[in-house]
Amino acid sequence: QVQLVESGGGLVQAGGSLRLSCTASGAIPENYIMGWYRQTPGKFRELIGSITSTDSTNYMTSLKGRITISKDWAKKTVHLQIDNVKPEDAAVYYCSEDWSRALGQGIRVIVSS
Repeated sequence: QVQLVESGGGLVQAGGSLRLSCTASGAIPENYIMGWYRQTPGKFRELIGSITSTDSTNYMTSLKGRITISKDWAKKTVHLQIDNVKPEDAAVYYCSEDWSRALGQGIRVIVSS
């Protein structure tokens, strides 16, 4: 079983940067795929990006240029950064591991204008 814990949410100023971290523990697959999702009220949870065990990254098209996913796997930690934050970036953000279908508890980000 894989456990995921997000951290770093809270209030972010529009135009600033959003930085979240996700720390994994448990039986993490060797060929892991760590993803970041977000969800706003009334909408489905959407995948915004991912990073694999081989450092391959994929990003949601609409966020390209503003999003960066990185990892420090010695600490079993994945980072999400979104620059030039917009009001529509306000959401609950979730960390995931695809093969184990693990999902974190989610962390709320509020954007102030």
